[in-house]
Amino acid sequence: MVAPIRHLNAAFAVTAQLTVGDVHGLAAMGFTALINNRPDGEGGSAQPLSRDIEQAARTAGLHYVYLPVVSGAITPAQAVAMRQALVTAPAPVLAFCHSGARSAQLYQLAQAAA
Repeated sequence: MVAPIRHLNAAFAVTAQLTVGDVHGLAAMGFTALINNRPDGEGGSAQPLSRDIEQAARTAGLHYVYLPVVSGAITPAQAVAMRQALVTAPAPVLAFCHSGARSAQLYQLAQAAA
């Protein structure tokens, strides 16, 4: 079951860590792209690997971006990379990390990175 999804606007939303099993349902909800902001291994062995979520996303027809960032240490270059990901990803986009907060923060930084 997907954690609550928080819509920041009509084109972008955030949520907590996804599982492979969540992906098909997200496509059915209308999302067309996923951005994974959580580094592999951050949550230990219980956290699914990016490559496994990416495979599920591609199977479901979703655009997928792996842009891992460390909480409290987001760099200007990562904000620019997020901005570029948002330019190329078809909307609506769902970004995720441990809780969704880091993805929301990175989104805000990407909006300021012009």
